[in-house]
This record gives sequence, structure tokens and C-alpha cells, in this order.
Amino acid sequence: MMKKAVKKVVTAAGLLAVTAGQSVLAALPTPVAPSTAPAAGDWIGLISGYIKDGGLVLGLAIAVLGFLWIAYLGFAKFNEARQGKAEWAEVGVLGIVGAIVLIFASYLLTEAAGVI
Repeated sequence: MMKKAVKKVVTAAGLLAVTAGQSVLAALPTPVAPSTAPAAGDWIGLISGYIKDGGLVLGLAIAVLGFLWIAYLGFAKFNEARQGKAEWAEVGVLGIVGAIVLIFASYLLTEAAGVI
């Protein structure tokens, strides 16, 4: 009974050693450099480049959320107009104002990307 337990432990340790040895020799992919492409060895430039790219992605995510919010409001107002609870002019005004807000947000994000 004790021999089987020892044999299982030795087998598990051997499998762990083989697995660990193979993962050390694995060919890892090279990471993608940030859009600023700092010089080799410039860790501060590398980190700031990744922060800049993260800020741009965050800004795009906020813009997508704004688009979804305006689309949701448009569908809700359209549904209200179909049910007679709102005027069709309100749907048109919401569409025009929503388009202006999205264009302005896109402009601000474009300007912010240039500043960052």
C-alpha cells in the first residue's frame, strides 16, 4: 500500500519536472511595441507608450459607450412615438442632437489623441 503512494508521488514529481522543463524552453511570442516605438532599452519610453495606447483605447471605449447610449435613447424615443406617447419631431430632434454630440465627441477624441 505504501509503495503505491510513493510510486504515485514519484510519478507526479517526474511529470512536474518534465512539464516545467518544457515550459522553460517554450518559444514565447515577442510583445507588440507601443505606437510610439521607443529605442531599445528605454523602459520609461516603453511604459509611457503603453500608457498612451491604453488611454487611446479607453477613449475609444468611452466613445463606443456614448454611441450605444444615444442609440438606446433613439430606439426608446422611436418606440414612444410609435405608441403615441411622444411626438415624431422629438425623434428627429434626438437624432440630430445625437449626431452632433457624437461628431463633437469624435473631434475631442481626435484632438486628445494628438495631445497624448
